[in-house]
Amino acid sequence: MLKKLKPLSLLLFLALPLMLAGCSTPEVLDPKGPVASQQSDLIILSIIFMLTIVAVVFVLLTIILVKYRERKDHDKYSPELHGSMLLETIWTIIPIIIVVILAVPTVRTIYSLEEAPQPKTAEAANEDPLVVHATSINWKWVFTYPDEDIETVNYLHIPIHRPVEFKLTSADSMAALWIPSLGGQKYNMAGMQTTLYLQADHVGTYDGRNANFTGEGFNEQRFKVYADEEADYQQWVEEVQNSAPELTQYEYDNLLIPGVYDGTAEFNGTHLQWIDHSKNADYTLEAWDRLGYEPKNPHAKDKSQNILPEDEIPYYQQDNTVDNSDEDMDSEEHAHAGHE
Repeated sequence: MLKKLKPLSLLLFLALPLMLAGCSTPEVLDPKGPVASQQSDLIILSIIFMLTIVAVVFVLLTIILVKYRERKDHDKYSPELHGSMLLETIWTIIPIIIVVILAVPTVRTIYSLEEAPQPKTAEAANEDPLVVHATSINWKWVFTYPDEDIETVNYLHIPIHRPVEFKLTSADSMAALWIPSLGGQKYNMAGMQTTLYLQADHVGTYDGRNANFTGEGFNEQRFKVYADEEADYQQWVEEVQNSAPELTQYEYDNLLIPGVYDGTAEFNGTHLQWIDHSKNADYTLEAWDRLGYEPKNPHAKDKSQNILPEDEIPYYQQDNTVDNSDEDMDSEEHAHAGHE
């Protein structure tokens, strides 16, 4: 039986390179910005270095198997060996050297990614990074542009060649914002804020998603990133400011109910006028209570409940605006980006 399977196994082995050749390049190895480029270079360097080590090990293994195989002229060979200080020193030092060689570029890359990328154009160099608050909600993304006073759901626009400073937080479960073509992921956590710098250098549409499992709708918590020329980006901002509906607190609170958001949306105004989830981790639970929503399972879809209408909730008939202008948060913590 095994003899009959040998030709098939050989055929599959020979066909493997052809099948792999038809695969598209992974997004993390096809960078579209400086952050992704640094991470891609580090990944490729690590792979080449480790494959070199594997090759050396297999060559040495083959030499040892051939040279020291059992044979008749090895009558004087004795396997009794009490140790070799030279060999033990060599195989202790070599792993240390390997770790250092991998650690130096890794540490340098990690620290460099904690700062905004250097703009490539004179116009971008004269501007501060574009600030975007990215709030994760089961199972949707809300992107807030505080300077432009607009907000989007499940998509965002950014100008090319200009760094984007993402301020990450979560309204409920711990999530992770990841745009593979632009850089690695970083965690969104309720009650705190992390910062992720990304930049796109090419016009295009890129996929983003939640990289941390958060329950039933996790796979559908995706979004689109549209990287535009500066003029096109400004035109989009003006269109949203002139045509998008005003965001109300009642409408925003409804977004906090767990569920997949069908399509996209944009609003005039932002939820930061009522709540900054990095400073108040309990707001979502309070909103559920106001709306009459009782989660049967916070990690599963549940659309069976009837939400109270706005005119039946006195809370929404008053001005609940708060001052969230203080950006110097004592609770701000940084979680290093994951390198995929």
